[in-house]
Amino acid sequence: MKLPKFISNNTVLKITSLNAVVITIRLIVSAIIQRLLAVTVGEAGIASIGQVRNVLAMLTSTTTLGTFSGIVKYVAEFKTDQPELSKLFSTVSIFTIIGAISSAAVLFFGADFLSQYLFNSINYSYIFQLLAVISPFIAMGRVVNAVVSGLSDYKRYAKIELISYLLATLAIIIGLYTSELKGVLIAIALAPFIQLVVLAFVFGKTLNTYVKFKSLRLNLIYKNKLLAFTLMSFVSTFLLNYIELYIRTLVADEINMNEAGYWTAVSFISKNYMVFATGLFTLYVLPKFASIHTKHEFKNEVLNIYKTILPIFGLGMILVYLFRNLIIQLIYPDFTGMEPLFKWQLLGDFIRLGALVLSHQFLAKRLVKSFVITEIISLGLFFVLSKLFIQYYGTEGIVIAHFVRYIIYFIIVVFVIKGYYGSKTKV
Repeated sequence: MKLPKFISNNTVLKITSLNAVVITIRLIVSAIIQRLLAVTVGEAGIASIGQVRNVLAMLTSTTTLGTFSGIVKYVAEFKTDQPELSKLFSTVSIFTIIGAISSAAVLFFGADFLSQYLFNSINYSYIFQLLAVISPFIAMGRVVNAVVSGLSDYKRYAKIELISYLLATLAIIIGLYTSELKGVLIAIALAPFIQLVVLAFVFGKTLNTYVKFKSLRLNLIYKNKLLAFTLMSFVSTFLLNYIELYIRTLVADEINMNEAGYWTAVSFISKNYMVFATGLFTLYVLPKFASIHTKHEFKNEVLNIYKTILPIFGLGMILVYLFRNLIIQLIYPDFTGMEPLFKWQLLGDFIRLGALVLSHQFLAKRLVKSFVITEIISLGLFFVLSKLFIQYYGTEGIVIAHFVRYIIYFIIVVFVIKGYYGSKTKV
């Protein structure tokens, strides 16, 4: 089917429209699965699922030592330079081996401690032991995904995302009906392995074109360049998910597990529609910003992205808010405590989207200091404001903190980028 001309002439819209098909299918499937989970495992089960998803997100960073964005950047820059790509992947191989083995060791030998810390019970140790076994597969899948993103191969990216999501969902359904919550948690832990199999099937031949495995020599030529991304990934991915784990545990301890489940459910809805942006960031924004070198080009590109995607996201978020009670009724029956959380979560996500477009310049230009400082401020605000607001507003305080955090973060990012281009002009 041919796309309308106004879409085919706009790369942002092409990626967004293709993603829209995938994400729409995902949203429909996700709604059905979330309802099954909500009815079967309840609020406490949803909170437990949130804990495992956060651990998985942390592993996508630690198993590759945070090299994902670095691979995207350098593959986008050197896609036609085979010797340079060989140097890159020779270093990536070492980083991945160290990251995967270290992550597996911590998970396997610390399984009882992690289970007690995150679930107040050692009955979940098996999850961490399973994650230890699949850590190398998480690392390999993350590296291949970075290559797909660096090549801006959005058609295959969409295919991989859809197939792996549907297969992972099937695993969750099987797990739910065979072992209830335990089966679901095992299925979620296995999702990265499923994605790797799909990546190998869909992208395997093309990967061989860009990564000459026979010519790889384990060396650290790209060590310093990739270590910058390791630091940035640790701050943005690892610390963010750690803080979410901490806040969910705090709500469960200070209020109750059901309230933790309400926040997890709203966060899950948020993450589902923010997937629209994730694909755009990795497939278009990061590679594009990496190739831009002047303030004028950057400004024009940002305005192009804003005028293309912000109205679409804004409309979608308005619809989510207007139909929030229907969404709760259809997907999370009896989760009535979610309703007050929608407004602040949606407002915060809209501002977050605008800020994230700008902050990808830090990754594209390897502005480590700027990225780390702004991320630490953002995470620090979320942590402190959440702890403070929970005392006054209960669970709603977390989403209010989310909203306030991103207003301040957006303002800071704007000033930092202005300073970056201002200093370049003076030189």
